[in-house]
Amino acid sequence: MRIALFVTCLADAVFPDVGKAVVTLLERLGHEVAFPAAQTCCGQMHVNTGYQREALPLVRHHVEVFEPYDVVVAPSGSCAGSVRHQHAAVARRAGDEALARRAEAVAARTHELSELLVDVLGVEDVGAYFPHRVTYHPTCHSLRLLRVGDRPLRLLRRVRGMTLLELPDAEACCGFGGTFALKNADTSTAMLADKLRHVTGTGAEVLTAGDASCLMHVGGGLSRLRAGTRTLHLAEILAAT
Repeated sequence: MRIALFVTCLADAVFPDVGKAVVTLLERLGHEVAFPAAQTCCGQMHVNTGYQREALPLVRHHVEVFEPYDVVVAPSGSCAGSVRHQHAAVARRAGDEALARRAEAVAARTHELSELLVDVLGVEDVGAYFPHRVTYHPTCHSLRLLRVGDRPLRLLRRVRGMTLLELPDAEACCGFGGTFALKNADTSTAMLADKLRHVTGTGAEVLTAGDASCLMHVGGGLSRLRAGTRTLHLAEILAAT
């Protein structure tokens, strides 16, 4: 099985340890991971802000880069959701049915990390050891768009040494939402305040999630509060031994 890592822009530019953790984890499970160096932005931010024509070349490029691989894994429900739910639609709106069909084929082989582990590789115990108190935030796109359900929690429950703490009102949005946080700053800040209150109330040392973008948003709030709670991507916990 040829697994390709779609690392995403944010992980590549700001949180490179997330991509490294995915590779470490999958290699420990006996799989070879390729990193196609030609990959770029998937075009999600263009589509979400109304620039579908500008997104089309990015969709075409993404398809060309990842077509050769049996499986594509992304450490992001948001970006995996874009590939699965936006790419073919962008191509069809542009009148390129051939590209749309190719995009659908790539999308069918694209998985968020917890989906890949549980559904494709059939594993829940990845051999991780992480002796800390952890709470989990289910990000909006993973929860509502991909419907990953309890897959991340099933993986976390098998991590040795870890105490998994329930996050109150876990399914509430953290307030980031990409450009939403910029265009609706006051609302975003209020939503973040609710999330911070719930996170700190658990007494967790670590907040984890499947999207670096949400962790960046909540992590910024936690650091300003000096709450003593740090953020780690799900992949980083599962890669720990």
